[in-house]
Parts: sequence; C-alpha cells; structure tokens
Amino acid sequence: MYGYIEYLIEAVFGFGMFINAVLFIPQAIKIYNTKSADGVSLATFAGFCVIQFFTVLHGYIHQDHILMFGNALSLICCATVTFLIIIYKL
Repeated sequence: MYGYIEYLIEAVFGFGMFINAVLFIPQAIKIYNTKSADGVSLATFAGFCVIQFFTVLHGYIHQDHILMFGNALSLICCATVTFLIIIYKL
C-alpha cells in the first residue's frame, strides 16, 4: 500500500513527464515561425523520438501508465519538432 511519500513522488514524476513534453513546444514554435531549422539537429530529435517510442512500449509492458502516457505526450511533441526539421531543412 502506498503512503504519502509514494503518492508525492508519483505526482512529481507525472508533473515532470508533462514538463518534459512541454519543453519541446518552444522549439517547434521557433522553427514554424522562422520557417528555418538551421542549427537544429535532425539526428538528435529523431533519436529522442526513438527513445521515447521504446519508453512508451516499456511503460505499456510494465503497466506504468504515468511513464507510458508521459512519454507518449513527449513523443508527439518531439515528433512535431522532428517533422518541422524535415520540412524546413530538406
């Protein structure tokens, strides 16, 4: 049975997963507004997408819903940046 500390840790972890996803948004906005991906690494963001995809699968396998949904949100945001890099760099 979970105690107060465990719930607090899960709440902070869940909030951290949300913040992790939100941190990709300013990069997407900048690329979209400037219509340029200069100085932004496609390999880095594509690598982040691959890692997040497998983290989502790991969360699913282990029934860790916070990890799974948090990284799914991050994957969506990161994939948006990756897609914009592809559009404006290639």
